Amino acid sequence: MIFEEKTLSSERIYEGIILNLRRDKVTVRNGTSYREIVEHSGGAVAAAINDEGKIVLVKQFRKPVDCVVLEAPAGKIEKGEDPAETIYRELKEETGYTADSMEFMTAIKTSVGYTDETLYIYLAKGLVPGETDFDENEAIEVVEYDFEDAYSMVVKGEIRDAKTVVAILLAKNHLQNQ
Repeated sequence: MIFEEKTLSSERIYEGIILNLRRDKVTVRNGTSYREIVEHSGGAVAAAINDEGKIVLVKQFRKPVDCVVLEAPAGKIEKGEDPAETIYRELKEETGYTADSMEFMTAIKTSVGYTDETLYIYLAKGLVPGETDFDENEAIEVVEYDFEDAYSMVVKGEIRDAKTVVAILLAKNHLQNQ
């Protein structure tokens, strides 16, 4: 039997620029309990593959893990923005590329134990180079890898960012089935 938790009360603990934190009192099988939930507007991610079969990735320092991370271009959905608009904007800002086509592959829930975040993952093709437009606080290096090498890096555990892993695995599937 699946027991559905009902929210009895909800308290906003923190309100920030990219996320909020709330504490919900919920029903459980033996009474009540509390759930801390990170609220996030979601984001969009691109597996951006150029005509030479290279995937465009970005490297940037990520403080939560205290190291430089290799990632697929991605960004936060602004209020009222469609995820497709988000990824076109973020791809251009972070890599300089625009895409002739953007194919929706899936939407994923990043970590259902503590956040409501949804990431929309796209396959970007027909890339046209241009100028980046980083946010003033971003320090990003744009890199390109042979797609098969990037796929191998995922399989070997060398690419560990979850959104990037999913984007590359789904892109591999989509490209094989076209």
